[in-house]
Amino acid sequence: MLRFTMTMLLCVLGGCAAMPATQSATTVEAPEDSMQLGNFSVSLAVKDLDASRAFYEALGFRVFGGDARTYLIMQNETSTIGLFQDMFDRNILTFNPGWDRAANPLPTFEDARDLQRTLKDRGLTFSTEADESTTGPTSFILVDPDGNPILIDQHVPRPSGTRN
Repeated sequence: MLRFTMTMLLCVLGGCAAMPATQSATTVEAPEDSMQLGNFSVSLAVKDLDASRAFYEALGFRVFGGDARTYLIMQNETSTIGLFQDMFDRNILTFNPGWDRAANPLPTFEDARDLQRTLKDRGLTFSTEADESTTGPTSFILVDPDGNPILIDQHVPRPSGTRN
């Protein structure tokens, strides 16, 4: 049985400098069938962008990007969130293949179309699909068993040397 303490959970969610001496960190090996989904963030559907910005700034987040009218991307030391006003009806788990945490393109990564193909082979279904005939930026959405949307949102072209 997997057990988390509050300290461990906070460490996972927001980063931590060090765990108390009574707790030990373990290294988890990625399974053979793991996927490179890309940089992770949570996209929050907010009612008032300015109020949400002030709240998350009080938590130590700083604006990283956005248009300041409809959305903001904010980061603290280890976490990235997007605040989206009137763009989504629910919060979304977001992965960005091809980007590092600073939104810089990566030289190699697993393309969203290849991820989609693998997920289809594993029997998952999609709300929206990426056009597999394209090579530019693309996205797709699937929904987990609890109704949480997961957006795979690739902003860069397919890396050279990958399958089409």
